[in-house]
Amino acid sequence: MIARRSLLVLPILATPALAQPRRMPVVGFVGFASPEGDRLAVEAFRDGMAALGQIESQTWRLEARHAEGDAARGAAIIRELAQLPVDVFVVPGPAAARAVRRATATPLVAVGLPPVESDPELFTSLARPGGSVTGFASFGEEMSAKRVELLRELIPDVRAIGVLHNAADPTFDAWGRLSEASAAAQGLRAVRAPITSRSAEALVGAMRGLGAAGVGAVVVVRDFLTSSLIAEIIAAAAAEGIAVIGDQAQWAEAGALFSYGASLPDLFRRAAGYALRILRGERPGDLPVQLPTTILLVVNLRTARALGVAVPQTILARADEVIE
Repeated sequence: MIARRSLLVLPILATPALAQPRRMPVVGFVGFASPEGDRLAVEAFRDGMAALGQIESQTWRLEARHAEGDAARGAAIIRELAQLPVDVFVVPGPAAARAVRRATATPLVAVGLPPVESDPELFTSLARPGGSVTGFASFGEEMSAKRVELLRELIPDVRAIGVLHNAADPTFDAWGRLSEASAAAQGLRAVRAPITSRSAEALVGAMRGLGAAGVGAVVVVRDFLTSSLIAEIIAAAAAEGIAVIGDQAQWAEAGALFSYGASLPDLFRRAAGYALRILRGERPGDLPVQLPTTILLVVNLRTARALGVAVPQTILARADEVIE
């Protein structure tokens, strides 16, 4: 008689799936200016992330792109980055912010937002922006009156000033008109010099037109286009003996007579904190739009001497930096 052996059937245990490596968070920086025009913003953002204990290429990754003053190219870059995808966009200026907002619902931290609820496409209120956008206001052309006031103190006999601005974008065209109104309110004749591209020939022509109109100084409305042309603007103005007034220290460092405005590097360092909070799960619409806390006056004495301008001691005493 053959004994039967009973078979013990054991249940098949599923092999646990290998844990998928967690994808490194990606920040997409889209600047509509040139790499040099955006350089300080990118460096400051990196510094801000490092100060928060974030190690680039280990805890986060940066994808930085620059449109070289071409808004259409900037829009294409945004679409490319959205498909990567990136986890949060960081951009300088309202034009780039608007382009991101139109292309994707990806969270966005923008620097250079208007300080009031004047653009409902971007945010509905400073305290609770709502939607996918938050960031930092820069007091852009809202400070134009103060720049004109400083100019009159530096050059008391100035009678006419130019306003160089990007006329291809409605926001910056409006800012150019605001600067024009600020000059007129202080008794000066303002001559607007609109530009629409990076054409060096057009820029030189615009500056020659200002010189022929008897303009002694030109206020530059900063945006992605003029920020891509800093060196060219300074050179074209110098050839006409026209003083350049900017809003960022990099303008004075490049040869402008003076600059006065909110510190963009400071704002981009602070923007890193917002980007990190969003990466950790907070919603941009719950993060209030913040106002600048650091306003800088930078005076270039070398340029003043070249223009024959005697800088008053009252200006030097107020300056945050003097370039000898």
